[in-house]
Amino acid sequence: MSNSDSLQEIVCCMGQPVAGNPTQFMMERAFVAAGLDWRYLTLEVPPENLEAALGGLRAMGFKGGNFTIPHKVAVIPHLDELSEAAELMGAVNCINREDDNLIGENTDGKGFVQSLREVTDPEGKKVVILGAGGAARAIAVELGLSKVAEIIVVNRSRERGEELVDLLNDRVNVTSKLVQLTGDYCVEEGADIVINATSIGLGDADARVPLDYDSLTAEMVVADVIFNPPQTIFLTEAAARECKTLDGLGMLVNQGIIGFKIWTGVDPDANVMREALEEYLEL
Repeated sequence: MSNSDSLQEIVCCMGQPVAGNPTQFMMERAFVAAGLDWRYLTLEVPPENLEAALGGLRAMGFKGGNFTIPHKVAVIPHLDELSEAAELMGAVNCINREDDNLIGENTDGKGFVQSLREVTDPEGKKVVILGAGGAARAIAVELGLSKVAEIIVVNRSRERGEELVDLLNDRVNVTSKLVQLTGDYCVEEGADIVINATSIGLGDADARVPLDYDSLTAEMVVADVIFNPPQTIFLTEAAARECKTLDGLGMLVNQGIIGFKIWTGVDPDANVMREALEEYLEL
């Protein structure tokens, strides 16, 4: 599809509230680089207007969209179909329109796993995930579907942690257990991958994940979902112990790559997307 032989296509991001959108900046740069006459719009949609907004998306012929908090769960009853991962997670952050059907996907975990594969194959690995919220749930499900050997969920809230562990054991069929966090967590011997899937560090370069950093070893891959700032204390401490590290920018770029391909059928330029994010974040 090119500027000269097609109508302009539109995808959107619906959320509340919207205060700047690095994904919009990244996507529009990628559309231009691919020669596509597409737009990515950021739309503030309060919860009570979600159903009407989905009707508007259908009526105006939008190709698809992303959904942020608080719509990731609430949007599901308004969709026609879900991917396996989205159904397991019970959350959708990306939809694609095929004819008049809206198909829900969740690219959060897929983006992380794709980024992780650039440094290690997750199959057969023992994984520690700090957190049990939406990001942790998406990542854990995708890692389970990628055939990791074991997942250890570390979380302050036992109830929320047990809910995720039960999902992983019963429906994703990956061996999982919960460690309730009290004080600093000491990483178990034999862990291959350690992931901060909490919001600790977002917008705060001095925020410290409650971890006994001396329990990290050089054989481990240590990953953070935080993309701003991309170099968190969590990753700095891991690098000081010679761990391989993975920042949250890679996850965000890969989420964008997956969504871009779902909507357009075209492989975007990953370098253009990462450069756009770095420019937006003034890195």
